Amino acid sequence: MARAPHPESAGRHAFLVGAGILLSRIMGLVRQRVFSHYFGIFSDPADAFNSALRVPNFLQNLFGEGVLSASFIPVYARLLAEGPVSGSGSGSGDEESGRVAGAVGAILALGTSLIVLVGVLATPYLMLVIAPGYHGEKRELTILLVRILFPGAGLLVCSAWCLGILNSHRKFFLSYSAPVIWNAAMIATMLVFRRLNLSALAVKLAWGTVIGSALQFGVQLPTVLRLLRKLRLHLDTRNSHVREVIRNFAPVSISRGVVQISAYVDQALATLLGTGAMTAMTTAQSLYTLPVSLFGMSVSAAELPAMSSALGDPAQVALALRLRLNRGLRQIAFFIVPSAMAFLALGDVITAMLYVGGRFTRADAAYVWAIVGGSAIGLLASTMGRLYASTYYALRDTRTPLRFAVLRVGLTILLGYLCAFPLRRWIGLDPQWGAVGLTASAGVAGWVEFTLLRRTLNRRIGPTGLPFALVVRLWAAAAVSAASGWAVKSAIGLDHPVRAGLLILGVYGVLYFAVTYLMRVEECAGTLRRLRR
Repeated sequence: MARAPHPESAGRHAFLVGAGILLSRIMGLVRQRVFSHYFGIFSDPADAFNSALRVPNFLQNLFGEGVLSASFIPVYARLLAEGPVSGSGSGSGDEESGRVAGAVGAILALGTSLIVLVGVLATPYLMLVIAPGYHGEKRELTILLVRILFPGAGLLVCSAWCLGILNSHRKFFLSYSAPVIWNAAMIATMLVFRRLNLSALAVKLAWGTVIGSALQFGVQLPTVLRLLRKLRLHLDTRNSHVREVIRNFAPVSISRGVVQISAYVDQALATLLGTGAMTAMTTAQSLYTLPVSLFGMSVSAAELPAMSSALGDPAQVALALRLRLNRGLRQIAFFIVPSAMAFLALGDVITAMLYVGGRFTRADAAYVWAIVGGSAIGLLASTMGRLYASTYYALRDTRTPLRFAVLRVGLTILLGYLCAFPLRRWIGLDPQWGAVGLTASAGVAGWVEFTLLRRTLNRRIGPTGLPFALVVRLWAAAAVSAASGWAVKSAIGLDHPVRAGLLILGVYGVLYFAVTYLMRVEECAGTLRRLRR
């Protein structure tokens, strides 16, 4: 029989995920603040490091958290839910789940080790595709940084294996707060070596990043070993459950791969827009991915194991998934709508408050605001799309999200090129403003993918989505709050960015909660109850 979703449990798990992500993202913002202070926006070492950090991260994203969550957690969580199993082996659920976890861990370690080795050797050739706009010393520095960072990416893949196990056992906080130590290692490195020239500091920072990757893996490992008392690392590809993980892994990896290709095409285009575009996009990304991770990922990560554990006939499972999905969408929209409105209307306040100082100027803040504003177009779609994709993964369907991801990537590349180059030239803007077109075009493509995911899933499990009345109330509340925040900004100015930002955004946030409470939005009341507890 299908397990009815337990609202309090789901809310608690999402809260734990959100709390862990919040801590890690706050540290990420601090890290980006320190980086911006020492490197600024318009410097070659800053561009080189940000480009280098993205290249080996392709490996992390291809084999890491998202892919393992989609392919490993549904199988592993179901083994834990069913108890004694009958698959390829006999014994208790603990024994079988331990065999599966050990086999997946061994396969992952071997595969990533080989790819890291090849990646280090092939780095100069990768640069021809990743950063065609870099030449001379800037290109050589980027190659050196990529080679240093590649092993760290392999360690982060191992960390993602730990996350998959911890999430399946509902140990959410540790797995999502572990990146705090990764960010802390980078911050400490910059503070210790801050007196070096920027190129030397970038090299030291790359080594600090690798150390942080090792610490992030190491802090999770003891808990994982306690949970997996039957763990045995071995390359067992004959186990039926391991084969299922591998079958799921391939399409999800391809799906993640094509999305990463889109990101790297954007990166390659950014390197052609002049010095500073790459770093500005990275700085903007630290902002617009915050609500996606904090609210979208927290709900999706908490729901995937629960959705995967639903038992019963197809109708019962569909009902359980539909209830969880609809409730998760409401939770996501309640926080993402005001986030998108804040990026559009008050993005200059946010960027100035967080980053202005040292080499990062008010003009840099305005540039980053424009890029963040472009990302706000697709913020809601990309965040809700994560939850829809998790629902497909819970149904053991990894191919449908893949098809739509490929379409999204194609649209992103086509629209990104048109907006960053021909359209920008037609409007008469400087090359650096093409970065705004890259983020805006990705948002449009995200809405296309979300629409297809929703329409196809509705045919399988019944009607899902946000009530129209709720959408209207949320956007109206955000608009009223943004207008009030804008009025406060006009009255006090931004001469003192931190104090002004706290006041303006404080007014915005308090008013949004007040208006949604008066409108009887149940997610507002539920959030306030959890905060009081």
